[in-house]
This record gives sequence, structure tokens and C-alpha cells, in this order.
Amino acid sequence: MRRELLVFDWDGTLIDSAATIVWCIQSASRDLGLPVPDDARASHVIGLGLNDALAYAVPGLDPRDYGRMVERYRAHFLARDADIPLFPGIKAMLSGLRDRGHLLAVATGKSRAGLARALDNTGLRALFASSRCADQCAPKPAPDMLLELMAELGTTDANTLMIGDTVHDLRMAAHAGVPAVAVSYGAHPKADLAALSPLACLESIDELTQWLENNA
Repeated sequence: MRRELLVFDWDGTLIDSAATIVWCIQSASRDLGLPVPDDARASHVIGLGLNDALAYAVPGLDPRDYGRMVERYRAHFLARDADIPLFPGIKAMLSGLRDRGHLLAVATGKSRAGLARALDNTGLRALFASSRCADQCAPKPAPDMLLELMAELGTTDANTLMIGDTVHDLRMAAHAGVPAVAVSYGAHPKADLAALSPLACLESIDELTQWLENNA
């Protein structure tokens, strides 16, 4: 075991939610009569904090209307939240890593309440030693989530690995001095991820599981 702490992004890395998030952003924009972002623009914001996500996804949105946009997004998302599946093989992979002795954690752009629902819906809560959410500290790509997790769990950047599906995950890791692995089956294109030089850019859960077994 080379890395004591493995920190996973949630949406698009562990759970197959990217398409649902994009649809909810587009539907909320449509509800409010705003320009509807295309799939690429909407998927780019997955993992960001709320204000950064809204400013990029719907650039014409007045900051005074963020609350209305959030209300409509949440209404659409909550109607589908319980049915969003884990990627096949995720639970077995995480269980195997935990049993091997790794500490597992989550760093996500979700709110604390949103992650709590997701952990309960998926039955994964017991596998994670800790987590950080975008309403607890500075969101990605700031390093705060990783720095706080390392401090809480008593490990260092050299003994930590970040796993995520977006450039925001990789930039957060770089800012924290933590090595990272990218997965290209989630929200962001493989070329964008590879441009940030992660340790590996993996295309499937099977590839991720094997890489972690051999290298983490």
C-alpha cells in the first residue's frame, strides 16, 4: 500500500449522475426563461461550488436570481436523486480498498445535505472515514477540501491520492500538492483531463480498480 488516504469525487466518479445534473441545469434554465446551456457547458460545471457553477453555466443570470435558479434545479434533481445509480463495480472496488487498509474519503461539489442523501441512497456511508462538501469550505479547485481531509485523518500529501472525473478535481489536487488519477467515463472529456498530466487517465471502473490495486 503506497497511499494511505484515497479521496474520491462523487458525481461522475462514483455515481452515474452527470447526465442527470446536465438535464436539471438545462431544465431550471428553461423554467426561468433563460438561455439553455448546451451539454458541454452544463457538464463543465459539475464539481464546482454553486456560485461558480451558475456564473459559468448561465452567464446571463443576474446574481440576485441565483436563489430562484437553485430552487428550480433542486426541484428537478430531488425528483430523480434516489434513482441515480452507482457505476457498476464501485461498491466492490471501495469495499476492497477499505479492507486492504486504505482510508477512503469524499471531496465533492455537493452540499452536505446532498451528500448525506446520496450516501444513504447508495448504502456507502460506512465505507468512508470522512468527507468535505462545497458548503463546508472553499470549493474546487481550491485545495481546502484536501488539506482539511489530510489534517483530520492524519496523513500527508505524499500519502494521499485524489480520484476524479473533472479538471476541477485535478486542479484541486495540484493546488494541494496531492497526486491525482483521472477517470474519463464521467463529466469531462479525456483530452481535457490528460492535458493536466494526472498519474493515469482511466476509461472504466475495471481499469480504475486494477490501477488502484497495482499502484495505490
